[in-house]
Parts: sequence; structure tokens; C-alpha cells
Amino acid sequence: MNRWTAEGSIEIAASAAEVYDLVSDVTGYGAWTAETTGARWLDGSTGPVVGGRFVGRNQNGWHRWSTWCRVTAADPGRLFEFQVSWVIPTALWRYEITPTADGSCQVTERTARLTPLAVSRLGNLVLAGIADRDGRNRRNIARTLQRLKEHAEAQARA
Repeated sequence: MNRWTAEGSIEIAASAAEVYDLVSDVTGYGAWTAETTGARWLDGSTGPVVGGRFVGRNQNGWHRWSTWCRVTAADPGRLFEFQVSWVIPTALWRYEITPTADGSCQVTERTARLTPLAVSRLGNLVLAGIADRDGRNRRNIARTLQRLKEHAEAQARA
């Protein structure tokens, strides 16, 4: 059984290390993610280490909310993953980065819902104005990956 409730992949003409630096720098998410407008590290954390915590700021139309996140995997150039909580753990987000032979990389973004569907639907509707979180995540992943590609490739050319 696949635990992922939404996922997508894209090839990016930038190195795995460059892309990892972008996806693991949560303070820069506002520049390329579809829903997160920004984030900041908490508890003295300054970068992506397992156990590091950050707060993410999100927006959907006039709805704005914050989530508390904990890094669960940080393997430079390969994998960045974090668990999201809003009162209780709600989601797991993962970026898998696979280098390709030409120096580019394949990036897969995945998310898993950690709450029962009924709880997720009610919480997301009230908090964020989102009736179908899984469907929204599928659309957002496609937009986020395209924006990540544009951002990473522009930086690689600079």
C-alpha cells in the first residue's frame, strides 16, 4: 500500500547539491512554493538537521495559518523530509533528489496525510478554506516543482 497521498517529479538542470540546498532552506520557501509564504527556524536551529524545528507560514486566498515542523531526514544532495503539525501531526513532506548522468537531477516531492481523512477535511476546511487537501496537494506539488525548477535553473545559470 502506498502511504503517499500526493506526489510528483520533475527533471531540473541543476546539480543535486544545488537543489538540496534550496529544498532544505525552509527560510526560502516563499520564493518558489505554491502555498508556503515563508518559514523560520526555531529553538536555535539554523539549518537542516534531523530534529531541527521550524514554523512555516502558509496562505490560501485570505486564509493564513502557521504550522510547526520537525526535520525527520536531512541527507545532503539526496533527501529532505519533515513532519508538519498543527495541534497534532498532520502531514509528512519529502523531497527525493536523484542525480542524472548529465549533472542534472530528478526531484520527487511527496506528501502523506497523517490524520484520518474526516479529521483532515474538517481541519483544512476550517483552518485553510481547503475542502480537498489531498487534491490541493497534488495540484500544489505540480506548481511547486515547476517553480523550483525555474528557481534552481536560474541560480545554476547565474
